[in-house]
Amino acid sequence: MSDPATRPADDRNPPLPQLVTELWQLIVAYFRQETIVPLQQLGRWIAFGILGSLLLGVGVLLLAMAGLRALQEETGSTFTGNLSWIPYMIMFAALLAGGAITWTARGAQRRRKAAR
Repeated sequence: MSDPATRPADDRNPPLPQLVTELWQLIVAYFRQETIVPLQQLGRWIAFGILGSLLLGVGVLLLAMAGLRALQEETGSTFTGNLSWIPYMIMFAALLAGGAITWTARGAQRRRKAAR
């Protein structure tokens, strides 16, 4: 058998501080790979979702305002005086109906996905 002091340096294990440093680098790399990168990707999805919902909300608001102004201006004297509140009620009912249709379609889509 050979004496440990006479063996070449390649056969010896690395010193403990080097092992600790390598272990720390491995832990940090794993943490980044498994947590930070997926969270960044999730953040992008959330950002696009928020942006899309804001744009959709602004679009529905502008469409509702256009419908309200059309009812007020294009119906002549039909909705004047004591009946001036009716265009607002019509648009409110239209927005509620649109919301109900969207909610129902969303629920039906979830049920189809759950049945798969």
